[in-house]
Amino acid sequence: MAAIKKLMKPYKKLAETVTPEGEPLELFEHDGEFFISSHGERLMTSVAHGSEEELARMACQPFRPARQPKVLVGGLGMGFTLAAAVESLPQQGASFVVAELTQGVLEWNQTYLKGIHPGLLDDPRVEVKVNPVQELIAKATPGEYSVIMLDVDNGPSAFHGEQNESLYTLKGLEAAKAALKEGGILAVWSAYPDKKFTKLLRKAKYDVSEVEVPAAHKGRKRRMHTIWLAKNGAYVSQNKPTRRSR
Repeated sequence: MAAIKKLMKPYKKLAETVTPEGEPLELFEHDGEFFISSHGERLMTSVAHGSEEELARMACQPFRPARQPKVLVGGLGMGFTLAAAVESLPQQGASFVVAELTQGVLEWNQTYLKGIHPGLLDDPRVEVKVNPVQELIAKATPGEYSVIMLDVDNGPSAFHGEQNESLYTLKGLEAAKAALKEGGILAVWSAYPDKKFTKLLRKAKYDVSEVEVPAAHKGRKRRMHTIWLAKNGAYVSQNKPTRRSR
């Protein structure tokens, strides 16, 4: 028994913080795995992140030919969504704005978690703002963003913080639509399907696709997450046609 105890690595709490709404967040490390929890429930881990990466890949892929796509990421988390977006749009003219609600989460990414995505926050194309994403959407100029990604809760029912509920209302979806270019994409991550939200997106006059993807790349359990890709009309290329020489 003593030998088994020696082999067992303890859970180590690295840091704790509080959201602007007063919700506690704790950062833990165990045997090389990091996870963030609130009230004893794990919100995200450094092991299961496949669906967050798929969110970014599917939303950004249509804009790979664009010269200057601008992406708004709602929620920094552990950086997996942002990292996948940056990888999907490597062009120099791309820019990425991240809205993170909690200062402590940004600081964790700059310290304890920086080894997960080395150099990600040093990319000059990336800007992290400690603001609610709905504030950045409200302040956006019409058609400012090619992509808006929302990964701020467990889904449209707003698991973590009442403030985020406004994102998933008809008014919130219409505000996001106004901030998108023609053909721009609002991509929303959820731990579960939600038929009412799909109907609400259509009511806001998006062209909606709902996709189920594996929660993680590895593991035996085939737990699925839901991603909505809501398109704002037809895509209009940013690239001017090149005249052919005769």
